[in-house]
Amino acid sequence: MAEDTDIRTRIGSLIDEEHRLRAALQAGEITADDEHERLKGLEVELDQCWDLLRQRRAKREYGADPGEAEVRPPGTVETYLG
Repeated sequence: MAEDTDIRTRIGSLIDEEHRLRAALQAGEITADDEHERLKGLEVELDQCWDLLRQRRAKREYGADPGEAEVRPPGTVETYLG
């Protein structure tokens, strides 16, 4: 299972990719549809990473093993109501 630092590193990489996509769109290197499609995937993966960090913190706080936290499916993390 990934450690918190690994998850944070992945989050940083995803955010960097998001910035590169936006710059590529502005430079005319990709279409808006291409950007939108890839951004949707990035947003889902970011949500999964943040959810995994929250799970790990909660497990740690309540004395459970944070290594037991698992990446949840997109349908789960994308339907949270707050």
